[in-house]
Amino acid sequence: MHVHSFEPVADESSRVLILGSMPGKASLRAGQYYAHPRNTFWRIMGELFQIDPSAPYSERIAGLLSEGIALWDVLKSCTRESSLDSDIDESSIVVNPFDEFLRSHPAVRTICFNGAKAEISYRKYVLAGLPRDGRRRVYHRLPSTSPANAAIPYLEKVDAWRVASAGA
Repeated sequence: MHVHSFEPVADESSRVLILGSMPGKASLRAGQYYAHPRNTFWRIMGELFQIDPSAPYSERIAGLLSEGIALWDVLKSCTRESSLDSDIDESSIVVNPFDEFLRSHPAVRTICFNGAKAEISYRKYVLAGLPRDGRRRVYHRLPSTSPANAAIPYLEKVDAWRVASAGA
């Protein structure tokens, strides 16, 4: 199945960009980032920024933006049968236009990857294509908040994700 990611959630005050690889099926159905009920992303954001993970999506997004946090995905589109990153057909990958995004959001200085696939894809398909000034950022690979990454305890994930709040 060919899938497409969402538009970025960002504004002029965004200082930290959190990148996933591609939304899973639950997120695509809901039209919301991190919509799977067992994904720990919104719980972790609640711990870091006092955003109620059960609040309406628009309020959670507004809370992130007020903290200088932007959301997007590395991939604009790809072919994938399940929600697993390991099922992405590498030959189908189209990346999002990061050069344009970073030019229009110059305050973004920290990029946090929600899992290994996001970082690997960014480094493989995006980084070399950025102008030299587009590469001068701090990068952090964080443990995936996906329910498929249940081997890492929740509190360990929260501790790792604190770098997102430090960059904001």
